[in-house]
Amino acid sequence: MAEEAKNWLQRTKEYIDELKQEMRRVSWPNRKQVEGTTAVVIISVFMFAGYFAIVDAILQRATTGLFNFFTK
Repeated sequence: MAEEAKNWLQRTKEYIDELKQEMRRVSWPNRKQVEGTTAVVIISVFMFAGYFAIVDAILQRATTGLFNFFTK
């Protein structure tokens, strides 16, 4: 049991060391890049929301029209 704990502790330490090395290799975006991509994401979300609102309204009218047609 003690051997397993040592082995687990050693593997965890190696994992953390490797993680630190990988994080040093990451090329982080600068502030301007983050602001630009954030703006694109926000605009895209609103555009998709508008698109789905229009599609939802069209489908709602079509479904209501069909129900009204067949229930008369």
